[in-house]
Amino acid sequence: MEIIEKLLSKNGLVFAFLVVGVIMLTSYWVSKNILRNKIPGVAIAIIVALILALFGNKKGIADISLFSGMALLGGSMLRDFSVVSTAMGADLDKIKQAGLAGTVSLLVGVSFSFFLGVVLAVSLGYTDVVSLATIGAGACTYIVGPVTGSALGASSEVIAISIATGVVKVIVTTIGTPIIAKSIKLDNPHSAVVFGGLLGTTSGVAAGLAATDPKLVPYGALTATFYTGLGCLLCPSVFYFILNIFIA
Repeated sequence: MEIIEKLLSKNGLVFAFLVVGVIMLTSYWVSKNILRNKIPGVAIAIIVALILALFGNKKGIADISLFSGMALLGGSMLRDFSVVSTAMGADLDKIKQAGLAGTVSLLVGVSFSFFLGVVLAVSLGYTDVVSLATIGAGACTYIVGPVTGSALGASSEVIAISIATGVVKVIVTTIGTPIIAKSIKLDNPHSAVVFGGLLGTTSGVAAGLAATDPKLVPYGALTATFYTGLGCLLCPSVFYFILNIFIA
C-alpha cells in the first residue's frame, strides 16, 4: 500500500485525471440508469465535486497528499486552457450570423445578472456600494465576483458570498439548460451563441449545452467567455459608478 501511495503521489496529476474520469463515468451512469436523464450527468458530477471539496482545509481534497494533483487539475491554468480549446471548435461563419443578437445578448446578460445580484445583496442586508457591486458581479459569474471585490476592496466575507452566488448560477444553468432547451428552441448555433451571451457562466453553459447537444458547446462557450471578460470590465467600473450615483 505504501508503494502504491507513493506512486500515486508522484503522479498526482495523472491520478487526478483518473479520479475525475471515474466520477464522470459514474455520474453519467447514475443519470442514465437511475434518474432517467432527468438530471444531467455533468450536474451530478458537479455536486459530487462540491461534496469532495468539503474535505481538507484550504485546497479541499487537494490537501490530502494522495489527491494533491487536484490542485493543478482544478487550477486556473487548465481551466482557461479548457475554455480556449472549447471555443476553438466554433465555426466563425456561424458566429458572424449571430451578429447584433450576440452583442446585445452580452450587454443584456451582464446588466441583468449584475442588478439582480444587487437586489439579492440588498435582501441580505448589505447597503454599502462596494458590497452591492461585488455580490452583483458574483451573480454574473463566480470569476467576475472576486475580481470586482478585489478591485474595490471588498471584505473576504462579501467576496465569498459573490463566489457562492456564481456557483449556484452554474448548478442551476447546468441542470436547467437541457430541461428548457426544447421550449426555447435551443437547438442551433445561433441560439447557442445568444444563450451563452445571456447567461455567461462558462462552466454552466458548457455543461448544460453538453447535456443538450455537444455540437452547441463551442458556440455557447465562446460568448460566455466574452461575457466573463465584459463583466470584469464593467462591474468594477461603470456599474460601480452607477450604484454610487443612486445609492451614495
